[in-house]
Amino acid sequence: MTATSPATDTAGPQAAHSGFWRSARARHLMPVAFVTYSLAYLDKSNYAIASAGGMADDLHLSAGADSLIAASFFLGYFFFQIPGTIYAEQRSARRMVAWSTVAWGLLAMAQGLLSSPAQLIAVRFALGVVEGAVLPSMVMLLGRWFTRGERGRANTFLILGNPVTVMWLSAVSGWLVSASDWRVMFVAEGVPSVLWGLCCLRLIKDRPEQAHRLPAHELALLRSDLAAEQAAAPPVSGTLRRQYRTVLRSAPVLTMAAQYFFWSFGMYGFVFWLPAIIKKGSGEGIGATGLLTAIPYACAAGAMLLNSRLSDRSGRRRAAVWPWLACGGLALLASYAAGDHFPVALALLVVAGLCLYAPYGPYFALVSALAPPGIAGAAVALVNSFGALGSFAGTYLVGWVRGTQLGDAGAFGLMAVCALVAAVLTLAVPDRTASRPVPVR
Repeated sequence: MTATSPATDTAGPQAAHSGFWRSARARHLMPVAFVTYSLAYLDKSNYAIASAGGMADDLHLSAGADSLIAASFFLGYFFFQIPGTIYAEQRSARRMVAWSTVAWGLLAMAQGLLSSPAQLIAVRFALGVVEGAVLPSMVMLLGRWFTRGERGRANTFLILGNPVTVMWLSAVSGWLVSASDWRVMFVAEGVPSVLWGLCCLRLIKDRPEQAHRLPAHELALLRSDLAAEQAAAPPVSGTLRRQYRTVLRSAPVLTMAAQYFFWSFGMYGFVFWLPAIIKKGSGEGIGATGLLTAIPYACAAGAMLLNSRLSDRSGRRRAAVWPWLACGGLALLASYAAGDHFPVALALLVVAGLCLYAPYGPYFALVSALAPPGIAGAAVALVNSFGALGSFAGTYLVGWVRGTQLGDAGAFGLMAVCALVAAVLTLAVPDRTASRPVPVR
């Protein structure tokens, strides 16, 4: 595949230099992927706003119990990743994503109806189970719809739902809690997922050829490009089960699984406890805290778009990951060192947030390249599973440490060290895309 035969053509020869969004594929699938992941992130992350907005006091939750409830989601998220993604890869990603979305919407609403820590732990565990396969299934699905030179941006627009959702989640959820209470917030923010899941049955197609509005010449070019990619991939022999086993045991995939554990530890410690940290540092109420919490995510969205574009242009995935994580870890340390100077501390938290988010699109393109097409979803699922364990550890331990004598110093130290370890581990994995020219549209 060369730069003069783009699969993104939609208007004949003049489209050779057209951008990512000129393709009918991007216009069809990316909005659906963005909304789906946005709702997923909303329904797992609004717990932090509920906790800071009165739930912990109403239910008499200790710091440890509060952290355990928040983190129980990620234990459930761990268990269903690989089997769910294999089902999506070998049968139907459309059904997997759609019905998972309906189920997590119902469970998200149920959180507002419960009154004991044990019930909340059970429901958040189940919420993690039904959401577990959605992200790796969507990354796998995008691999069918977009070429190697487009996947950094495709993955970024998918995961962009994360910081963009947190921006309005922080403000809207804070307003809902202020205007009513945390129970109303949970119910109100779960309803859209149920409705959207039913829409996904019609909007998501398992393969591009099933999308009737996709231009024939664009589909033909896409098929040609993907066939060339598959021909260039290392051959894998044996039964399907043996192929999956080989991928799941490979050293690069296991290294990236460990890397994502540490990255997610730092990331979700940051995401879940940022509202509480900002509320404590600023002395503001929950409404103003929500607005301040949105600032790092607004900056992160811009950094994600820029980094994915540069990564697709150069084809260098690893170099688009580790420097950002290293800078994020250092910014976390510097933010705590700023002490009582809240404007400086907030500015450094903004830097930390954008650095921790910026690598996501190139990162999943790098992970997908570690396995042959057709079974790469399992590699993404394994890596994401270990990310779930890291998220559990980060969400629980960061919250727990904040309640000990170590306080915020220990919490910031944990998050920073994990981000730095993740940066180092990234360097241990070969970048198999760096030596190949990647056409960018």
